[in-house]
Formats: sequence, structure tokens, C-alpha cells
Amino acid sequence: MTKIISSYKTIASPGRGILAIDESNATCGKRLASIGLDNTETNRQAYRQLLLTTPGLGDYISGAILFEETLYQSTTDGKKFVDCLREENIVPGIKVDKGLVPLPGSNNESWCQGLDGLASRSTEYYKQGARFAKWRTVVSIPCGPSALAVKEAAWGLARYAAISQDNGLVPIVEPEILLDGDHPIERTLEVAEKVWSEVFFYLAENNVVLEGILLKPSMASPETIAKYTLTMLKRRVPPAVPGIMFLSGGQSEVEATLNLNAMNQAPNPWHVSFSYARALQNTVLKTWQGRPENTEAAQKSLLVRAKANSLAQLGKYSAEGESEEAKKGMFVKGYTY
Repeated sequence: MTKIISSYKTIASPGRGILAIDESNATCGKRLASIGLDNTETNRQAYRQLLLTTPGLGDYISGAILFEETLYQSTTDGKKFVDCLREENIVPGIKVDKGLVPLPGSNNESWCQGLDGLASRSTEYYKQGARFAKWRTVVSIPCGPSALAVKEAAWGLARYAAISQDNGLVPIVEPEILLDGDHPIERTLEVAEKVWSEVFFYLAENNVVLEGILLKPSMASPETIAKYTLTMLKRRVPPAVPGIMFLSGGQSEVEATLNLNAMNQAPNPWHVSFSYARALQNTVLKTWQGRPENTEAAQKSLLVRAKANSLAQLGKYSAEGESEEAKKGMFVKGYTY
């Protein structure tokens, strides 16, 4: 546990959060296609290099979740990406799940696969430099959710977390309550409480050390975030958990930052921060456009977003001066990684 403690303390350090670039090659290809680039390893590497070699990124980013391809990649100069991160005091992480598939016997719901072979893969990821892991499963409110789907999500997360800790990796526990549907916020709270209750029951059943995990839930809008999201978390999440790293869930860059700031307006028993993908990358990608001459400008735009969320983690963010591009929503129903 000593190695795990060192990793989560770095990740949950004040004013910093996680950059999530763990999209699968197919999903990364969609990002590249949006700026007219082919989905090739060379182009994926070029984009990852832009992000991971941004000077000063470690001032605001404490961890980076990578896809397996990226974990083993190097810069065009031959420097391993994990070494680029370490030099900025950023902890390398790795997506370990194998994606969502239909759950037989459910109400058109999904379950997350990837437990087979996870122990051996985790050992290799650790050798390559990864120090934390991510496993994303989802619960759909419009689909029920069924008791089967909730139990499957909670059990899978718990098994993954136990295997990760056994191999020296800090597990991010992510039961994402999908934002799809037109149900009221009260229904979201009800489902979230049920899901988190099951998650912690099975974490205990699997002897997962709570002090050595991080959580990654979704969140509501700024007006309701303190009343509902924090209420649910305080009812269900023990204070032993060191950090809660919120996902952006397709919100605009500004909205995701405002939400995080709202979360940090009152004292919390945990480190409440961010683990954003699109909410850190949208403007970066559009600034870059795949052109080497735009790399510096794109990196500066990444630092702008990273700094904004750093301030939000400290409860000191203001949206004054934000661009119109940063205010555009990015919600996609049934989004995959």
C-alpha cells in the first residue's frame, strides 16, 4: 500500500486534477476526423505528444489517464510519454476496461467487460510506468435501471478495484450515471444513492482499501450541484476515500469548470477535483487543426483550461473573459470512450 499511498497523494494534491486522454483508437479517430485528419497511429501520436509535452502542465494536472497505445508510445524524439509526465510530477494512469457490451437479461442495458486477464495486464502496465487505473461502467436511468444492471456494475467495479490494488495501481471507481433522459433531478439522486450504496457494499466484500481508491462520478448543473450531488456523496461515500474526481459528461468547458467551482464553495471531507477529457481538449483540438505551426498556441489553450479548473478546485474560478467556443456544449447520447 505504500506505493499506492504515494500515487493517490500526488493525484489528489491541491489545485490539480486529471487529464483524461484514454479514448480508444476509434474514439480518438472521431476527434481527429473533426479537424480533417485520418485516424492513423502517427496522427494519434502527434496529438498525444502535443498534450503530454505541454510546458508547465504539471502546475495544474496531477494525473493523466492514457489508452494502452499511448502508454507504450514515445515522442518523435524517442522520449517515452510516461517519462514526459514524470518530469512534470504527473502520475501516469491507464484505462483497463474493455468497453461496454449488452447485458443479457436486462432492460437493454450494458455491462463492462475486461476482468479476464486484468491481473496480468495490470502487472505489465505497472512495469511500463502506470500507477493508477480507470474502469468505466455506466447505469442508464431511462432503462430502469434494473437491479441486475446495478449489481453487475457494482460487482465489476469492486473486482477491478481489488485486482488493481493487488498490482500496485490506484483504482478510479467510475459508476457513471448517464445524463440521458428527461427525468427530474430527484430521480437522479435516488438512482445515484442506490448505485453508490451497492458499489461500496461490494468494495467492502472484496476487501478493497478505501484509502487507496479515487472516485469518478458525474455531476449536475451549478444551481443544483451543492444540494443534490454533494448530498448524495455525503450520504454514501465514506470520508476515508481521499479524492473524488468528477467527469465532465459532455458539458461545455466553461460549464464543467463552473460545476467544479460550485462543488468547492463549501468544505468537503474529500479532495474534490476533475478528471476531464473533452472539457480540457475541445478548444485545444480546434486550435491545433493538425498543423505543427499551431502546436504552441494549442498548448497554451490547454494551459488556459487546466488553470481554470485548477482555480475551480480551489473554489476561486470566475467565468469572466471565457471564449464563446469554451461555452459550447459537447453532450453526445450514449457516448463511448
